[in-house]
Amino acid sequence: MARTGFYPGSFDPLTLGHMDIITRSARFLDRLVIAVGVHHGKKPLFTIEDRVDMLKSEAATIGKKAGIKIEVQTFNNLSVEAARAAGANVIIRGLRDSGDFDYEIQMAGMNGQMAPDVETVFLAASPEFRHIASSLVRQIASMGGDASSFVPDSVAARLADRFGR
Repeated sequence: MARTGFYPGSFDPLTLGHMDIITRSARFLDRLVIAVGVHHGKKPLFTIEDRVDMLKSEAATIGKKAGIKIEVQTFNNLSVEAARAAGANVIIRGLRDSGDFDYEIQMAGMNGQMAPDVETVFLAASPEFRHIASSLVRQIASMGGDASSFVPDSVAARLADRFGR
């Protein structure tokens, strides 16, 4: 049976922490669907199209190197429903700290009850990326700081363009 993973998130912006989870999950999957969530109540920094574009360009190299198919799509429903629709049998979630764990374990329990055939797999963030959060990257960039050590180069360029640097 093919192992298809579903990695949902807002990816606003894509960080090196996200890239770490994508790279590491590609090692044990046959196919990975990276899904950008559309949250109607939130005002993202980057459009959904920009986030999809960032992910496609950065993930292509990872997929090629790992020898797996990586797809990028959007979703605006429950992640567990989107995972099922994508044919995934695994939801991938990254954990930075105990706060993430508390939230994610609760979410995994709810998802498991709604879709027992879709397992949630947690990947602890690698130590060098554990401190990176998209919200902090946005804050640093918006206040004129250099966020380039937290994001891929292409994303750093987009942040600089976005904030006029």
